[in-house]
Amino acid sequence: MTGLGGVRTIAALMADAVLPVPIDGTATRPRAARVAVVPMRGLPIVGVVLAGLVASIAGNWLWALDFFHVAGGALWTAIDLFVGLIIGPILGSLPVPARVAFSVRFMPKMVLLMPTLVVVTLASGWQLARHLGTLTVAYPGHWWLTASFIVVGVMAVIAIGVLEPANLAVLFELRKPQPDGALIGRLMRRFVYTAGITGLMQIATLVIMTRLATW
Repeated sequence: MTGLGGVRTIAALMADAVLPVPIDGTATRPRAARVAVVPMRGLPIVGVVLAGLVASIAGNWLWALDFFHVAGGALWTAIDLFVGLIIGPILGSLPVPARVAFSVRFMPKMVLLMPTLVVVTLASGWQLARHLGTLTVAYPGHWWLTASFIVVGVMAVIAIGVLEPANLAVLFELRKPQPDGALIGRLMRRFVYTAGITGLMQIATLVIMTRLATW
C-alpha cells in the first residue's frame, strides 16, 4: 500500500492526520481515540440476519436457505474482488492522510460484514447440501464436492484468521494517540491483497458449484 520511500515519513503524516492542533495551540483529544472498532448501529442488522438464518435452519425452509446461501456467497465474492482488485490499487495511489480517513470509515464496517457473510454462506450451504443429498453424491462427482470443501475451508480460514485480525489490528492502532503508520500500511496491504486472493478463489468455488449442480 505504501512505497518504500514513503515508509520513513508515513508515521509523521499519520500523526498529522489524526492529531489536529487548534489555532490557539492547545492540544485536543486525538481523533484516533474516537475510531469505532465495532459500529454499534450495525449490530441490530447482524442480529436480524443471524436470527433469520437460525429460523431457516430450524424450520428447514429450503427457499430461505437457498436465499441465504446465494445472497451471502454472491456478496462475499463481490466484496472480496472489489476490495482486492479495485479498492486496493486506488487506495495505494492516495496520499497517506486520505488512506487514514478511508480506513477509519471503511474498516469498522468490515468487522461486522465479512464474518456475517462467512457464517451465513457456510451454514446455509451445509444445510442445503444435507437436505438435497449433495453430500452423498457418488464418485467421480464426489471429488468435486471434496474440492469445494477444501476451497471453501481455506477461504473461511483466511477470512476469519487473516482478514479479521488484520482489520482489528488496524482499528486498534488507529485508536492510539500516535499510530504506527508503517504498521498500518503493512496491515492494509495484507488485508487488501488477501481479500483479492480470496475473491479469485471464490471464482473457483463458482466453477465447482455449477459443475456439481449439473452432475
